[in-house]
Amino acid sequence: MENTKETLAAKAYDLLKYSLPMLEGLPRSQKFTLGDRIQNHLSDLLEMLLEAYYVPAAEKRPLLLRANIRLEMLRYFYRLGFDRGHYNSLRYKEFAERIDEIGRMVGGWVKSLPGR
Repeated sequence: MENTKETLAAKAYDLLKYSLPMLEGLPRSQKFTLGDRIQNHLSDLLEMLLEAYYVPAAEKRPLLLRANIRLEMLRYFYRLGFDRGHYNSLRYKEFAERIDEIGRMVGGWVKSLPGR
């Protein structure tokens, strides 16, 4: 499971890195609202996953559950960006697939914790 945790942080990092050019290209009216919200949620997600990697086992579950909530918020913000026409369906599909993969990995990590 150790490798999966490192991979999970890397996937969150890659999603943030992949999203930044799109966020920088948003219209000014959306850059400081929708763009900042997405960037902040992505940064928070990465921080939560890194923190969960290092905290004692008893403290991992609450962090991972919060990460799941953050992923759900991101799903809606990316959908809003697509619905507003800020990127095409191929890009939206890529965002959705990356978020879903991270979500599956977080869910697997939660299930692997003792004391379910």
